[in-house]
Amino acid sequence: MQFSPEYGRRPTRPRGGRPARQEHQRSNRRVTSRLRTKRPEIRMRVIRLLRLLVAATLLAPRIALAAPVCNFPAKASSALQRLTDVMATGRFVDYDPTSSQIINGHSSRADEESILQDLKVLRPRFDGLITYTSTNGAERIPDLAVQLGYRAVIMGIWDISSTKELENALAAVKRNPEIVVGLSIGSESVFSKRASFKQLADAVRAAREHAPDLAISTSEPFHIFLEPAAAQMLSELDFMLANVHPIYETWFSVAPDPNAADFVAKVTDELAALYCGPILVKETGVPTAPAGSGYTPARQASFYQALRQRLPPNNRRAFAYFCAFDAPWRLKDAPVLGVRPGPQEAHWGLYGEKRQPKPVVGTIPALPSSSKPE
Repeated sequence: MQFSPEYGRRPTRPRGGRPARQEHQRSNRRVTSRLRTKRPEIRMRVIRLLRLLVAATLLAPRIALAAPVCNFPAKASSALQRLTDVMATGRFVDYDPTSSQIINGHSSRADEESILQDLKVLRPRFDGLITYTSTNGAERIPDLAVQLGYRAVIMGIWDISSTKELENALAAVKRNPEIVVGLSIGSESVFSKRASFKQLADAVRAAREHAPDLAISTSEPFHIFLEPAAAQMLSELDFMLANVHPIYETWFSVAPDPNAADFVAKVTDELAALYCGPILVKETGVPTAPAGSGYTPARQASFYQALRQRLPPNNRRAFAYFCAFDAPWRLKDAPVLGVRPGPQEAHWGLYGEKRQPKPVVGTIPALPSSSKPE
């Protein structure tokens, strides 16, 4: 399985290029051609080196499987059980209030009545929420979600150094202990270079001291978790929240949707070789625009249909839908690593900014009263 050498909120090379397999084959042909021009002894050295590289590649997953990082939180076992129950028998969705905007890093406050209307729209198909921050009104999400029968909320803490944000989240836990099951400390903090692995691990430990009964994690693009330096952070996590976006892989524009779903499943397998706790793919999806880049409502619906078949949920592995509502304001958000948000960032939602359902919604079965998906 091949991953792009870099991964993030932008393609690693312009879309429309060769699929990874073709590029790999082309590279092989170039190497073979160069070898023919060298002396036999040099050619043999290169062949031996290539054999070693192939052997190392084949053995790497087995080495990882021999000693995955594990964390078994005794005090958080009840919360983790409730979280994994929703993974297996319900559905999580990533949620930002439609009444809140973040422009150039500055947030507006979310309106509680608007949040309630958002959650009413989502509730027939979702009973788990993952939020991104615990400020500017988002800390009230659990108070409103519990009124509508949601089963689980994983509260996000965007700024890992913010004492106030952590206090807001902990206050929400005290008000709603039956529904808040976990905390997500930071969102792509290492990837965006807002924190190091050590700083993130320290922040997770600090949160656990205040909330030992909660399941605690952090969210990063999958390739960050695969880095050797991530081991110190993985050992602190009660469960994993990974972002796996096939649209940023070079082959996406020319591959059928089952390939994209298969990619997400295989990445999850790779992560499970490194980490033995529950894995919830926090972000994965397909935007619905711009169509010129291959993003359409039909493709979004097709992707999730394929993913439900390829990665059926259980209490060890599941995926959340990314995300609840379109957010046009994202085009005015601050750059990440010097790159402005692309036009697709406004169109990830299952619903439009006015809460109008997109075609994908009709393909997601409603949850019965027992919250067990069909």
